[in-house]
Amino acid sequence: MAAGGEGMKAAATSPWPALWALVIGFFMILVDTTIVSVATPAIMADLGADVDSVVWVTSAYLLAYAVPLLVTGRLGDRFGPRKVYLVGLVVFTLASLWCGLTDTIGGLVAARVVQGLGASLMNPQTMAVITRTFPADSRGRAMSLWGAVAGVATLVGPILGGLLVDGLGWEWIFFVNVPVGVIGFVLAFRLVPDLETHVHRFDLLGVLLSGVGLFLLVFGIQEGQTYQWGTIAGPITVWSLIVVGLVVFAIFLVWQARNRSEPLVSLRLFKDRNFSLANLAIATVGFGVTSMAFPMMLYSQGVLGLSPTGAALLMMPMAVISGGLSPWVGRLTDRLHPRWIAGIGLAAFVVALLWLATIMSPTTPIWLLLLPFALLGVANGFMWSPISTTATRNLPMKDAGSGAGIYNTARQIGAVLGSAGIAVLMQSRLSAILPSGGGAPNPEAAVTHLPAALHDGFSTAMAQSLILPAAVIAIGLVAALSFATPGHLRKTPTEAAATTAS
Repeated sequence: MAAGGEGMKAAATSPWPALWALVIGFFMILVDTTIVSVATPAIMADLGADVDSVVWVTSAYLLAYAVPLLVTGRLGDRFGPRKVYLVGLVVFTLASLWCGLTDTIGGLVAARVVQGLGASLMNPQTMAVITRTFPADSRGRAMSLWGAVAGVATLVGPILGGLLVDGLGWEWIFFVNVPVGVIGFVLAFRLVPDLETHVHRFDLLGVLLSGVGLFLLVFGIQEGQTYQWGTIAGPITVWSLIVVGLVVFAIFLVWQARNRSEPLVSLRLFKDRNFSLANLAIATVGFGVTSMAFPMMLYSQGVLGLSPTGAALLMMPMAVISGGLSPWVGRLTDRLHPRWIAGIGLAAFVVALLWLATIMSPTTPIWLLLLPFALLGVANGFMWSPISTTATRNLPMKDAGSGAGIYNTARQIGAVLGSAGIAVLMQSRLSAILPSGGGAPNPEAAVTHLPAALHDGFSTAMAQSLILPAAVIAIGLVAALSFATPGHLRKTPTEAAATTAS
C-alpha cells in the first residue's frame, strides 16, 4: 500500500495540479483516435497501401484501446492509478515514435496496436484519480475539465492532423506525441500522488472471457462495413463473430454474477441507479459524437468543396464554446441536479443534429452551418461533466478504477457502434437516392470525384444519415432525465453549512 491514506493526501494538498498533469496525456490519447483519418491519403501514397490495409491503422488502435479497458481499470485499483498511468504513458510515447519511424504499413499497424494498449492503461486512471482525490461536492468542477478535454480532443484531432500533414508530413501526427509525452510524464511523476492500493485477486477467467467477448464483438461491428457484412475468411463471417462475441460476453456476465471470490466487474455497481443510467447515457454520447462527424466531413468536402483542414475548421465553434462553458457548467454540476444540466446538453445535441439535417444542401452558406455547430458546442459543454460526475459520485473508493473502466468501455463501445451504424446508413441512403451507378462502394470513394449533378442527392443522403445519431442521443436524454438526486444535494442546510465550514 502507498504510504498514508488518500484522504490525508487530498486534505494536505490540492488535487488540481495532479489533474492538470493527467489531462495532458488524456488529451493526447483521445486526439489519436481521430487524427489519423485526415492523414489516410498521405499514408496510402507514401507506404503504397490499399484501402483495406490502411483502415487498420485506425482500427488496430481502437481495438487495442477499447478491449482491455475493463482490465486496465482494475489494474489501477491494484497497483495504484499513478503507476499504471505512467507505464501506459511510456508505452504510448515510445509506440508513437515507432509509428513515425516505420516505413511499412504492417509496421505502422503493429505500432498502433502497442499505442492503443498504452492508451488503454492510461485512460481509466484519469477518471479514477478524480474520484479518489476530489470530495463529492466539488467533483463536478474536476469532471468538467475532464469532460471538456474529451469533447475538444475529438474536434482538435482532424484540425491538428490537417495542419501537420499539410505542413510537415503524416509522420508528424505521431512525432508530436513524443515531446508532449515526455512533458506529461515529468508532470505526472511530480504532481500525481501515490494513492492507497487495494489488494485484489485477479479473475483470470473473467479477464479471458471479457477480452475474447469484447474483441469479437468490437471487431465484428467495427469491421462489418469493410467486409460488407459478409464473409471474412472461409466459414467466418462478420455476423458469426458478432453472435459469438455476444454469447461469450453473456457467459462473462453470468460468471461475474456467480463468482463469489472477486469478479473482474462487480455487478453490484449497477445497483446504483445513477451509475447504470450514466453508462447508458455516455454510450449514446460516444455513438453520437463519433457518427455525426462522418456525414458532415463527407458533405463539407464532397459538396461544399472544402479541404480536409477547412472541413475540420467548421467544428471550431463547437470546440471554443464547449471549452468556454465547461468550467461554469462544472460549478453548476456541484450545486444543481445533474438531470437538468445533462438534459440541456443532450437536448441541444438532438436539436443541433436535426437543425443540420434540415439545412444541408449544395447551396447552404458556411455561416448558416456554423450556427448549429455553435449549438453543438453548448451541448458538449453541458453534457460531459454531469454524466461523468454522476457515474462516479457514489462509487466506493476501492472500486474507482473498476468503475472508470466500465464507464470508458461503455463510451468506446458506443463510439464503435456509431462508426459502424453511420457507415451502413450512409451507404444505404446513397444507394437509395443517387442515380443507378452514381453511388460508390463506400461513401469516401464517392467524395473523391463527385460530379456536380450528384451534389443534391449526396447532400440529402448525408442529411438523412444525421437522424440516426439524433435518435440515439434522444435515448441518452431519457436516461439523463431519470437520474436520481445525488446524496450531496440531499443534505440539510445544517449539514451543508458544516461541510462548507470544514
